[in-house]
Amino acid sequence: MLTVHHLNNSRSQRVLWLLEELGTPYEIKHYQRDPQTMLAPPELKAVHPLGKSPVITVDGGVLAETGAIVDYIVARYGKGRLIPPANTPERLAWNYWLHFAEGSAMPPLLLKLVFSALPARAPGLLRGLVRSIAARAQAGFVDPQLKTLFDYLEQVLTRTEWFAGPEFTAADIMMSFPLEAAADRAGALVGRPHLAAFLQKIHARPAYQRALEKGGPYAYAP
Repeated sequence: MLTVHHLNNSRSQRVLWLLEELGTPYEIKHYQRDPQTMLAPPELKAVHPLGKSPVITVDGGVLAETGAIVDYIVARYGKGRLIPPANTPERLAWNYWLHFAEGSAMPPLLLKLVFSALPARAPGLLRGLVRSIAARAQAGFVDPQLKTLFDYLEQVLTRTEWFAGPEFTAADIMMSFPLEAAADRAGALVGRPHLAAFLQKIHARPAYQRALEKGGPYAYAP
């Protein structure tokens, strides 16, 4: 039996959703973030040395990294579903977006989160200075990077129904988390109707709703 080691409010929500889309049997082991630090609990290190989620265990093996997990699940359990045929433009796009989600989309969003949180975590006497530095970093680097990213994704979705072509695939599941985070943290949907429509469509999928029910509270839930 495949087990998903699921951390609340994390990337592992996508793994639950993928398994629900495929109808693949699985078990969930729940982990909760530390309410003060928002970090994963130390118990996850017993599963994988980095102590992060998502992690799956199956057939005595351990696999981490969302993209690798999604690739594995689709290959083993998908039976041709949620992936375009080989040697097609859609398959090339599928591979691209599978890696883009974590490789290109998430880093600037993480920077946005870090710089936004820095002032509150700084010592009192330094808080004003840290706030000024963080604001300059966001205005001069992070926010322009995010605008370029969001405009690019909006343009992509003006040309195609889903990220890898006309059909919904696991690439859209991968792209869901960065777009949900972008909408919540960085105003990505303002003036970008295609990004807003994408989120509305995925949130309406029955498998997405089932994953929410099984995964527990999720900050980006509609």
